[in-house]
Amino acid sequence: MAGTDDDEPAEYASPPCFMHEIEPAFYAPPRDWADVRKWRKAERERLIHARLAVSADARATMSARIAEGLDAVVGDVAGKVISLYWPFRGEPDLRPWMEKVNARGGQTALPLVVEKGKPLIFRAWKHGDPLEKGVWNIPIPATGAPVLPDIVISPVVGVDTNRYRLGYGGGFYDRTLAAMPRKPLVIGVGYELQRIPTIYAQAHDIPMDVVVTEAR
Repeated sequence: MAGTDDDEPAEYASPPCFMHEIEPAFYAPPRDWADVRKWRKAERERLIHARLAVSADARATMSARIAEGLDAVVGDVAGKVISLYWPFRGEPDLRPWMEKVNARGGQTALPLVVEKGKPLIFRAWKHGDPLEKGVWNIPIPATGAPVLPDIVISPVVGVDTNRYRLGYGGGFYDRTLAAMPRKPLVIGVGYELQRIPTIYAQAHDIPMDVVVTEAR
């Protein structure tokens, strides 16, 4: 879900955070939600800058390794609907892997922002289908039926030791997962440099099931 994040509170619960298990020396804990939001904004900017500082060639190599990791986690894709994303601001480029998923009998989809404060929807898309510009000028499917993914692959700005995701600040990620009629397998993808000790998870944050990077 490119261009999405988990910074807006909502009225649903997820497993409790594990801030008490984090070594205090890593960060001085923010005192309240306003402090957490301020901390997340600064950390988001730092991590995006670090990601963009990596050369395009190096990111391409890491993206290929992430695709190999996805093969190991997902296994047989035949008959599965897999939502991915259009790469944005140095995110891993998994478009070649999307083509392989379709070639092996899977169906791929991309997320769409319908309205601020509302869950995303997913629309079927494969290479060659028409695209149009969406929010943040990220390409989205111009046509295609809405689908319900079996697997959601979401890029991260940061990810902590308990698989909580730091994204772009719009709240779409958690809101969408909470609204889905059945829970998909949620896989976060990113680079090792994006791992952090904690995002200071809140009640509205939902952890991912698996995280795949170029290293593991």
